[in-house]
Amino acid sequence: MNVPSPKKDLMIVNMGPQHPSMHGVLRLIVTLDGEDVIDCEPILGYLHRGMEKIGENRTIIQYLPYVTRWDYLATMFTEAITVNGPEQLGNIQVPKRASYIRVILLELSRIASHLLWLGPFMADIGAQTPFFYIFRERELVYDLFEAATGMRMMHNFFRIGGVAADLPHGWIDKCLDFCDYFLTRVTEYQKLITRNPIFLERVEGVGIVGAEEAINWGLSGPMLRASGVQWDLRKVDHYESYDEFDWEVPWQKEGDSLARYLVRIGEMTESIKIIQQALERIPGGPYENLETRHFDRERDPEWDDDR
Repeated sequence: MNVPSPKKDLMIVNMGPQHPSMHGVLRLIVTLDGEDVIDCEPILGYLHRGMEKIGENRTIIQYLPYVTRWDYLATMFTEAITVNGPEQLGNIQVPKRASYIRVILLELSRIASHLLWLGPFMADIGAQTPFFYIFRERELVYDLFEAATGMRMMHNFFRIGGVAADLPHGWIDKCLDFCDYFLTRVTEYQKLITRNPIFLERVEGVGIVGAEEAINWGLSGPMLRASGVQWDLRKVDHYESYDEFDWEVPWQKEGDSLARYLVRIGEMTESIKIIQQALERIPGGPYENLETRHFDRERDPEWDDDR
């Protein structure tokens, strides 16, 4: 008689770098016990292109086209952190109009990024239909980017002391129309997804990350806020003009896949609130501090190769 082995029948699966859900970004060596992931070894470095080394002999303006490719799904944010640093170090004042334009574009970028997360997430759990609806809205965001910056992706639009150009005629009205439309689409997502019992069964209680674990792993953004930590740099760091708008920080305490979904849905709604307020209150004036074109530090003889 065959006696069943007490040892579990584990399966080791290679995901990536060419797995359909990896896109060449990384490789995961996953150990499965049935459908449960019990171990995962990430192998990184597939996107290493020496960006830091390239930046050693580039000016900020020369380096911005590289920066905007760090995260091509949310390029406005990488541009923002690159120009915010010199502005704080040099005490450079950003015109109010430029700051409002930045906030509008940053929140549109947040929406586009969350939509790109949501679409494949739904496809991965077996719901293909929402994928097409979600990408329909994402294309509208890219239309707004193209009209404002000339590029649908990798915009190279932020500058030290402002932005590269003012908003074109009619863009504000077009963006307001999008905000009204997108709120109805979020309601559609909630009817189609949030209350779907099959969806809830597949995401509720799955992939739980507690608050302490999230902090120890250095998680940020929706991942952190879905684990019960109310931490948002827009509130904490007070950068750009976020303090001038009325909005809340969406968060959940469960730390599972459902919580991360709900946080992102809530953030898209709050982003629309911020954009609408910024569009309605956007002041006149310059879109760039022209003094920054003449900004230069004193020549330091210690680091001056000509001496």
